[in-house]
Amino acid sequence: MSPDAPPPASRRPLTADVDCFGVTDRGRVRTKNDDHFLIASMHKLLQVHQTSLPDPDAMPLVSESRGFLFAVADGVGGRPGGDVASGTALRIIAQYVTHLMDLYNRIDPDKESMFLAELQRSVERSHQVLVSEGVRIAGGKGGATTLTMVAAVWPRAYLVQVGDSRCYRVREGRIERMSQDQTMAQALVDQGALTPADAEHSPLRNLLASALGGSEARPMIASTDIRWGDVMLICTDGLTKHVRESEIEAELRDIRSSQTSCRRLVDLCLERGGTDNVTVVIARLPQRPSGAVRASLLG
Repeated sequence: MSPDAPPPASRRPLTADVDCFGVTDRGRVRTKNDDHFLIASMHKLLQVHQTSLPDPDAMPLVSESRGFLFAVADGVGGRPGGDVASGTALRIIAQYVTHLMDLYNRIDPDKESMFLAELQRSVERSHQVLVSEGVRIAGGKGGATTLTMVAAVWPRAYLVQVGDSRCYRVREGRIERMSQDQTMAQALVDQGALTPADAEHSPLRNLLASALGGSEARPMIASTDIRWGDVMLICTDGLTKHVRESEIEAELRDIRSSQTSCRRLVDLCLERGGTDNVTVVIARLPQRPSGAVRASLLG
């Protein structure tokens, strides 16, 4: 390693280093699944229209990954078209974020506020579409959905949240909730009218104060760093109704693969009744072997 090379822990990860997986399940009670999730890597594409080269299919037409997108959406129960609303929100935002990658690569990395502002606009756009569709199709009572999304572009992660689908990070064996529930119960906690413990048992914990396609959508936008060894989990409230944060922490602290942990958490939820749709997405960067030297495919 040359004297000017950064230490192994700070090197950018390869696409193959990112261990990610998602699972969604209808649960034991609901007749349909209104949840959706999305895991996507982001690339630049070269589209060949004509060439004299003898084997154009052998050309590298797609760049290596420039980042990842992880998202879950939970269609609001009690409104028609919850599954359509959650799917529509993910499609609109995925399209928007694809165009944002070009912006991210052109701006000064220190000016991430521009990127965050554009992410917020993508959420507002999906809200407008869902409201318009609801007015057109269901007389103002169309589908609504939560959204929790992480756009990871090394060494930063950008969180967007509307509703009560959660994002957790486990770093150095300790869990941290990165999101904040946008429910009436949480609003009362913020005002000092309820304790966090009382909010967990309040009937208002399931009443959303903010939802895409609902009467109001107030996106929460935040950014943080990414480190080797981090584990990120995004889930709908179908998981947290049955599985405690301490149990999620224990599972992710000893994680062996994202796929195994996703399935174990969903199975645990189902064993305890599975009263709602449940969706879990896990993404992790395992601890990097000391002294490993590889080229970057992220960022």
